[in-house]
Amino acid sequence: MTASFSFRAAVVGDAGALSALALESKGHWPYSAEFLAACRDELTYTAAQIESENTRFVVAETRAGAAPDGFYLLTFGRSRHCELNALFIRPACIGQGLGRALFAHAVAVARAAAVSEIELHADPYAEAFYAAMGARTVGYVPSGSWPGRELPLMRFSLSGVADDRH
Repeated sequence: MTASFSFRAAVVGDAGALSALALESKGHWPYSAEFLAACRDELTYTAAQIESENTRFVVAETRAGAAPDGFYLLTFGRSRHCELNALFIRPACIGQGLGRALFAHAVAVARAAAVSEIELHADPYAEAFYAAMGARTVGYVPSGSWPGRELPLMRFSLSGVADDRH
């Protein structure tokens, strides 16, 4: 079943709801309570992050004014590159096309900003999703929450030309 979602820019008042949604979404996977507690700081979003000129937080919802059903965060920094720092959906929305819709929206925003590549550190459980979207695993990076854990480093080319040099 595919639901209809609308997208909007996040506002400062969304910070708490987005943080809760990120933790709820991470909790969909078979992680321990100890692991989820270790992720809490990394999955907490602030008003300053939402207001930053270098970020784009986009919220998806099925009804205006309802709790967010998903969101993503793009960070722009290096010339012609951006980072997908977050893409989370409410577990009840899994299988409704929201993940694909959010990713496609993020790609469109990146293209509009003349970005040639999106980089992301994928949760290992989400690696197959990003691969299905066209991202490729180019290495591994240490987790910011759990010592010794590694995350797939993935890149999505918007130019159609693979470039693993950076």
